[in-house]
Order: sequence, then C-alpha cells, then structure tokens
Amino acid sequence: MKNKLSFFLLALLLCLSSSTRAFALDPGNTAPDFDLPGTQGNVKLSNIAGSVVYLDFWASWCGPCKQSFPWLNSIHDKFRAQGLKVIGVNLDAKNEDALKFLSQLPAKFPVAFDSKGMTPRSYGVKGMPTSFLIGRDGKIIFQHQGFKESDRTGLEKQIQTALETKR
Repeated sequence: MKNKLSFFLLALLLCLSSSTRAFALDPGNTAPDFDLPGTQGNVKLSNIAGSVVYLDFWASWCGPCKQSFPWLNSIHDKFRAQGLKVIGVNLDAKNEDALKFLSQLPAKFPVAFDSKGMTPRSYGVKGMPTSFLIGRDGKIIFQHQGFKESDRTGLEKQIQTALETKR
C-alpha cells in the first residue's frame, strides 16, 4: 500500500508540474528515432522524415494529458494538410490502461506504446505531458511540459512557424 501511495504521489507531482525544466535534448539536437508498437501498427519516427512532428508523451493517469487530447486532435485536423504529424507515446505500464483512456478520448493520430519507458528516457522527459516539436530536418525545435488551455495559442503559433519553414 505504501508503494502504491508513493507511486501515486510521484505520478501526481510529475503530472501537475508545468514549470520549465532542463531537458536532455536542447533545441537543435536531432530527435532520437524510435520504433514502437501502436494502435495503427508500428510507429517509427524515421518513417515520417521530412514532416513536422508534434511528439507528445502522455499517460492515462495524467489530468493535463486528458485536457490536451482534444487539442491534439484539433491540431492534427488543422495542420495535417500542411505536413504536421502528431504522434502520442503512451507510457502506462499496461497498454490496457491506455486503451481504456483512448476508448473515452479517441485519438485521431497514431498512438505508440512504450511501457518500458525507453523513448522518454532518450528524450529526457521529466514529467507529463511533455511534447516536442520536431522540424522537417529531424531536429528539435522546442520542448513543452504540461498543458493548460492558455498554452494553445502559443503552441499553435510555433507549429505554424515550423510548417512554414523549409528544410
């Protein structure tokens, strides 16, 4: 019981944290490739080289993640014709938890599963949700931690700028 409580408190702190933190990957670094099982088959970052990618790390227990999903669907619809690819990487220990979440908040974009947490380690993820905008050249443009409704406008401006930038 004590371990469950400790895990819950740690998860809650990670989920609620929306302050800027130091990340292992700075803007300008090449985004690490990954190949993960997903809801629509394997998801491999290098398969969509040349696209602008909004990569979102999330978990079913994260409140801000639940708030971000309608927005992620919205940006997927709004910008996909311009070359944006949204990818969600779920970090739940059990894929069933993610699938239950997705049955209530369906994703219009590919969702990958990383229950072992290797991909977020390679990106230096410190809390949930954490997102990365990756340019057409495969380099990280920015990182964003947390999600609030007030973040939407600024994030969309950065996505639009990335889509307008040629290689």
